[in-house]
Amino acid sequence: MNQRELGELRRRFRPEKSAISRVYGCYVNSSREIIAYIDQSLGLMPQEEAEKYLGLLKKALSGTLGRNLIDIVFSTQQVADSEEHRLLSALRNSELKDAEAREAFYQKVIAALDMGESNYLILLGADAYDVPHRGRDGEVDRDAGEEVFRYVVCAVCPVKDGTPELGYFHGENEFHISVEKQIVGQPELGFLFPAFDDRTANLYNALFYSRKPDAIHQEFIDAVFRTEPPMSAAEQRETFQSALCDALEESCSMEVVQSVHDYLRQRIQEHKDSRDPEPLAVTAGEVSGVLRNCGVPEARVEAFQSACGKSFGEGALAPANLIDAKHFAVKTADATIQVDPERSYLVEARIIDGRRYLLVPADESVEVNGLGVRIATRDSGETN
Repeated sequence: MNQRELGELRRRFRPEKSAISRVYGCYVNSSREIIAYIDQSLGLMPQEEAEKYLGLLKKALSGTLGRNLIDIVFSTQQVADSEEHRLLSALRNSELKDAEAREAFYQKVIAALDMGESNYLILLGADAYDVPHRGRDGEVDRDAGEEVFRYVVCAVCPVKDGTPELGYFHGENEFHISVEKQIVGQPELGFLFPAFDDRTANLYNALFYSRKPDAIHQEFIDAVFRTEPPMSAAEQRETFQSALCDALEESCSMEVVQSVHDYLRQRIQEHKDSRDPEPLAVTAGEVSGVLRNCGVPEARVEAFQSACGKSFGEGALAPANLIDAKHFAVKTADATIQVDPERSYLVEARIIDGRRYLLVPADESVEVNGLGVRIATRDSGETN
């Protein structure tokens, strides 16, 4: 799925646009016991309440593709005949009306999911989207629908105790401490099945959501999809950094790292400015070109490409998962230097009188803990 397709679905999660007529789910305690079931008509509840339910389901389609939202790919064998795909298809085809399928799904999730000591809500919704025709010019003709996209969306939300607050009690005409009822938090994880690829149903894919890109709940993916998920954003960054460091060895200099970071940061910014709906991707070959331009020996460049191939396969890399485009920090055992990523070139590494130094120009004002200071000139004792 791309950003445009994702946005098209997200816009449906409003009472006047959604075909989700009921929400289903169950409330689970930290002992893995179902406390209560949900089977409610959105049309019979207050609009504000219906909007809350739809908002939670919509949140399971939020975040960044490739980071919070990752593709789950089923094998041909799984789609043809597998327990996990049959269960997901039963939920979708019955529009969640199959009570046995819902219960089987709940039990599968509860048996596997680790939410620590938190109670949580499993929330399900089924939608039928009459996909309008989109012409080559991008214009939508809502009177020329091509198909109905039927899908289910799931959100798993932590449920927490409310915060004690001072409240007014009418019967006693006094203020006392009161505790709000348990509050449903934003989804921790969820998924869409099937994927909405090229604006049509793709039964070979699901879209998995994780609020924390570095914690994707592998146990949930194993139980519900039984597929090997892609590496988390944190794993991708760590693997990429290891490939650079281990392959380049002594060639992994400050200048090389700055150049790679700057190249990836520029690609991220260009992609953002272009508003291209397709996820941004680069290849190990592109990064290798940056290394060559920095004078890295060809043997080290080939070692880097080989390491990327072993870790990432032939697939492209997501730059946003490889670097932190909003920060550039240089750390030593005793100090940390942070600069605007666009001005990372200001930090230089030099050897002076046999010692290694990090140098940052101080041509403008200098502050220490908010206090403006002057820098002494050693040669004359003057200050600047």
